[in-house]
Amino acid sequence: MTVVVDISHRLGDFEVDARFESAGRLTALFGPSGSGKTTLINMIAGLIRPDKGRIEADGRVLVDTDAGRFVPKHKRRIGMVFQDARLFPHMSVASNLRYGRWFTPTAERYADISAVVDLLGIGPLLDRRPAKLSGGEKQRVAIGRALLASPKLLLMDEPLASLDEARKAEILPYIERLRDETKIPIVYVSHSVSEVARLASNVVVLAQGKVAACGPTGAIMQRLDLLPAEERGEGGAVLDTAVLRHDDVFGMTVLGSVAGEIRVPLLAVPVGAPMRIRIRARDVMIATEQPTGLSALNILQGTIVTMAPGEGPAVEIGIDCHGATVLARITEQSRQTLKLRLGREVYAVVKTVSFDPANMSAGLPVEADG
Repeated sequence: MTVVVDISHRLGDFEVDARFESAGRLTALFGPSGSGKTTLINMIAGLIRPDKGRIEADGRVLVDTDAGRFVPKHKRRIGMVFQDARLFPHMSVASNLRYGRWFTPTAERYADISAVVDLLGIGPLLDRRPAKLSGGEKQRVAIGRALLASPKLLLMDEPLASLDEARKAEILPYIERLRDETKIPIVYVSHSVSEVARLASNVVVLAQGKVAACGPTGAIMQRLDLLPAEERGEGGAVLDTAVLRHDDVFGMTVLGSVAGEIRVPLLAVPVGAPMRIRIRARDVMIATEQPTGLSALNILQGTIVTMAPGEGPAVEIGIDCHGATVLARITEQSRQTLKLRLGREVYAVVKTVSFDPANMSAGLPVEADG
């Protein structure tokens, strides 16, 4: 489903002036606090009426100010998950879930309660009340309630922002399942590079109310200039791979990618499973000759296609490895010492241990690409 947004709206001294189109399975609205992400998602939801413009979802026009069209929020068939779960404290989990169905006409309901409960792993929680749930459990119930409204579009406004790292790690696999196993397109608001790199098929970058860039996740994550200063160390290449084999002797898994074979710590997933990995620019070394006598096991051959100054003494080097671009951040002194230039053949070197859990996740199914 394609989401088309072309709006302008003023809130006091702040103006949102955004235009983008995305057909991704999970589209991330990404940017720092105050960039307009929540305002934009609230306009898609119908919680804010834009001053001017048009919003369209799957060919259905939700807003067209020129034509005087504004579909009320309760008629948009949109599910919403907020930063806080907003569950009814006096209701059980089961009752909170059923509440999501009440606003959808019976003939238009497609979501099955048992299937949603299984998808989110909340079967053991059904008789509890929200006060007895962890933060991650509350968010899973909130997602279930939104799904049981049988939405045509799911909006998630920083759903992990209030959770600690342990609870985030608990809930991320469920959001991946939601992305991969349902046919519901998702618009997901976040200011976290790791979340966006892990979950999104497409990214819309917002800065001061305007769209700074829009495109596939892999391309956007390489644009370190688009990332907030505190997050640039997390930027780099995002590669979709598949499991080729496991090496139980040395505790590693070998992934196949366009760039070449990549060894990561052993994964408990079957051969053939899609995996997404993030290679941070700060974790990549460059060699001008085939390395020998080196402890790092991942050596990817490629050609330098971009060079740009980074912060301080850093230079950011883009290496085309058989069609996949790997980004390396090195010093200007290293660049000059190695005599690096555009078009030079080099080797990108990455240690296996740099692939921690935050840099690996379930990959997008093949049919979701593009």
